[in-house]
Amino acid sequence: MAHPPRYRDDDPLLARVRDIALALPGASEKVSHGRPNFFTKRVFAIFGGVVKGDHASDALGQAVLVLPDEAERPALLADGRFVVPGYEGAYGWLALDLRGEPDWTEVAELVESSYRLTAPARLVAELDARGG
Repeated sequence: MAHPPRYRDDDPLLARVRDIALALPGASEKVSHGRPNFFTKRVFAIFGGVVKGDHASDALGQAVLVLPDEAERPALLADGRFVVPGYEGAYGWLALDLRGEPDWTEVAELVESSYRLTAPARLVAELDARGG
């Protein structure tokens, strides 16, 4: 059984994340488990997530989930804006709630860092050639 959509396609926060993610070389979007996932060979960003143990909560419904560099993870976790989401958190992913006034430069940096950890080397080289 397919998961029902857990997002609004006209969400302006999703539109910003989509613009950032799909600007990266070879990036595509697919809906998985009811949420937009951005990927090359592997997923590098997800729009929306769930709170561990509370799937009915909408606390992460408008968050961006990324896989941070292991060296950056402790600093991000020390920042109260970042949380470990249900499911993906067990694999190192973190979530940043976008409601309020997100720093879109920071969001783009987080998405790009996650992309660099998951994308094939040739796509990372293409990004570097672009000056990314």
